[in-house]
Amino acid sequence: MAGREWELVGAPNARDLGGLPTTDGRRVRAGRLIRTPALGRLTDEDLPVLGKLGPACVVDLRDVHEQAVAPPDRLVGEPRTVHLPVYDAAHPVFTYVSAVLQGHDLDAYAALAREGMPGAMTAIYRWFVTGESARAGFGAAVRLAADGPNLPLLFHCSAGKDRTGWLSVVLLTALGVQEEAIRADYLVHNELTESLREVLLSAMIQRRPDLDPAVARPLLEVRPEYLDAAYDEVRRAHGSFDAYLRDGLGVTDAHREALRERLLE
Repeated sequence: MAGREWELVGAPNARDLGGLPTTDGRRVRAGRLIRTPALGRLTDEDLPVLGKLGPACVVDLRDVHEQAVAPPDRLVGEPRTVHLPVYDAAHPVFTYVSAVLQGHDLDAYAALAREGMPGAMTAIYRWFVTGESARAGFGAAVRLAADGPNLPLLFHCSAGKDRTGWLSVVLLTALGVQEEAIRADYLVHNELTESLREVLLSAMIQRRPDLDPAVARPLLEVRPEYLDAAYDEVRRAHGSFDAYLRDGLGVTDAHREALRERLLE
């Protein structure tokens, strides 16, 4: 995985993507790309750590409704903040996942429930590739990273695992990072959030005592099959990741060259 020379207590899965190796023997520069969950739960002790990281730009992938019910991000200094919502309130899988998280009645989601939460999560990952707001948000974020004044770039969603995870995959693939290293960084979320997941699961069951932990647990984890679903959708829709970057996200060869120049050592 990438660098863990620092930790944020209120964002346990936050990490620097620096150090990850590319296929041509280079490495991602430390302190340039930082992935986190939402920053509203940072502790006072976390703020000096964030200040040392010194993000010039903070990208928030949450929908406005997600922002409204969460504590506001705690930031240090005056980084540029960019809101790139990757969300579709009309997508039944998104509303199903929200209903599970918020303890709402699931009767309306009987068909989705039969497929199970892993099925819902793989559907969301496929949507990451083809959904309109997903392509717009992820594409804009990559172009921001290619622009020097926005570095260091910090990016997050709510939990910092799915939308943040896929944006990490996109950025690292554009940089030529080895797929094995990309997968390892994606999957380390589970290790870093083990105790937090149990706390969240207990809170969900307290709100809805009838909720089967087996239903909710896949929502709180990352799994190889989620990532595989997105990769499969890239191949299905575009044929290759290069074509997805170019045609799906509007990331040009010039953007990729700028990324490599600024973000690789």
